[in-house]
Amino acid sequence: MTQPPSPLGSVDKALLTLDALARAGAGGVALADLAAEVGANKSTLHRTLAALRHRGYADQGPDGAYTLGPAVLSLGAAYLAEDNLPGLLRPALEALRDEVDELVHLGTLAGQEVVYLDKVEPQRPLRVWSAVGRRIPAATSALGRALLAAAPADRAEIERYAADREPAERLRAALDDARGRGYATETEENEPGIACVAVALLRGGRPVAAVSITAPAERMSGTAGAERTRALREVLGRTLPAGLTLPPSGP
Repeated sequence: MTQPPSPLGSVDKALLTLDALARAGAGGVALADLAAEVGANKSTLHRTLAALRHRGYADQGPDGAYTLGPAVLSLGAAYLAEDNLPGLLRPALEALRDEVDELVHLGTLAGQEVVYLDKVEPQRPLRVWSAVGRRIPAATSALGRALLAAAPADRAEIERYAADREPAERLRAALDDARGRGYATETEENEPGIACVAVALLRGGRPVAAVSITAPAERMSGTAGAERTRALREVLGRTLPAGLTLPPSGP
């Protein structure tokens, strides 16, 4: 199908210009090549680029080539900011809940704890104490372990997270296991009979949040557990918003 014309051609040309600059990368692109790519004459495009440069969305090197400007970083940061993540990720959380019919959480690190940013309830009842805004220890939760495993951490930092909650050696082993598998687990460490599996969400290779499935321990072991873990990565892999990725999966 042919895409309808933009309601405002000048704005559309500016957006197409930003797309082209992004594809050009750090080497940039010459004005003539850029004009040919976006379908604009050079004089008009030169004025568009001047406006983009004025606001920091484009830059020009000594050789005359144009590149993206630093202001685009603030757009990406705002889009994936912590207070924006629940709205962005709600469709992915609901898709995961629909796939496994289990409780799904979204969380992020807050000091030595994980704070729940969102939760999606399953159809079947599940007695688990959780609420948006609740905090749980990062060291003993699947969400926290997924986040810690995806972030560079030295021995001292791991011991700080482990203090009085989880022996440091045990936490290091759990994080090594999570890095190798591409997901983290927790079984009956916070609530009897309850287990979780979680995966970190990365932006630019660094964790910004994590998503978990929480269910009775018997549904999180053996073949049933493997199916839920597979669904966690597969559903998120196809529903995450642009800019977010998953850690590599294990063998």
